[in-house]
Amino acid sequence: MMPAEPNLSCPDCESAPVSSTPSHAEPNLSLGRRDFIRVLGTTAAVAVTGGLTPLQKARAARAEKQAQAEAMIFELFKSMDADQKKKLVRPYHFTESGKGLPARLLTHNAADGKSRIGDEYTKKQVELLDRIFRAIGNGEEGYKQLSRNGRFDASNDFETIGALIYGEAVEGKKFSLVFCGHHLTVRCDGNSEEKTAFGGPLYYGHSPSGYATTNVFYKQTKSANELFGALSTEQRKTAVLPGKWKDEHAGVPVPGKDSTVPGIGFADMTRDQKELTQKVMAELVAPYRKEDGYEVMEIIKANGGMEKLAMAFYQEGKTNDKEPWSHWRLEGPGFVWSYRALPHVHTFVNITSNLS
Repeated sequence: MMPAEPNLSCPDCESAPVSSTPSHAEPNLSLGRRDFIRVLGTTAAVAVTGGLTPLQKARAARAEKQAQAEAMIFELFKSMDADQKKKLVRPYHFTESGKGLPARLLTHNAADGKSRIGDEYTKKQVELLDRIFRAIGNGEEGYKQLSRNGRFDASNDFETIGALIYGEAVEGKKFSLVFCGHHLTVRCDGNSEEKTAFGGPLYYGHSPSGYATTNVFYKQTKSANELFGALSTEQRKTAVLPGKWKDEHAGVPVPGKDSTVPGIGFADMTRDQKELTQKVMAELVAPYRKEDGYEVMEIIKANGGMEKLAMAFYQEGKTNDKEPWSHWRLEGPGFVWSYRALPHVHTFVNITSNLS
């Protein structure tokens, strides 16, 4: 289980804060998932990581974790018959009519088409899909959050969510396995979507109010509210804004590298406020594998560092001292984490260093 407040500075900067100035202390030795497996192999990888830097160790560990999940997806794909593949497998670059993004990068609030796991997959395949889904999460606590206490919110159980494969899930080919259900879109793609966290945009939510302790993402609300409470009256003039919530299933656009975003900038926060913002970040990535959390921070660093991010709190409808904002948005170059607490949690995420 990931600690409540892990060190989320980029692994190659553990003794110093994230800087917007690129570091030239070490060469870029990023290990791709296939190169990692092909050249080192799991046993050899364990043997050599002792001499690697923290960043290289994190990348090697992430590649190994991705390979473990990838192997299960290869097994799933191989076990599918022709009829299943016709119904449940789409081309990697497939685009739905009227939607500009490839379908693999869209988010959904229900099972996508006729893809319900319990209806379309065999018992052994369902068991394999369950293992793959659990591999995305950070232990039992991560699974509890991603599955909404094992009930998958209004979907009621795992077998009523959907699972589709984009691409050909074999060695050397790009693919993405997308799970969709009520308040849920997550992926497992073995890093096919390069320079992008989580394989593409995420969507998650839970039916209770985000301010309710029964909401599995309550800690995210609480950490954001602690930051809100630490803002001065003057800072709130910049950080608190009117704004109408908008679901972004058709695509979660990210700011470009030179974009100006609303809210209070991380660079303008006090030291204590920066620590609270880092705590928010820790809670956000906590449900996912810690290797994915490190990748998020690598991408933030590549896009200019935490100094480029800003936090904005939006007030829509009725607010009060106990529920002072309806939604917030932490964003910057290549980064969007947009979280709605009222009337219940909807969250859209997109993190990439593929910037225009």
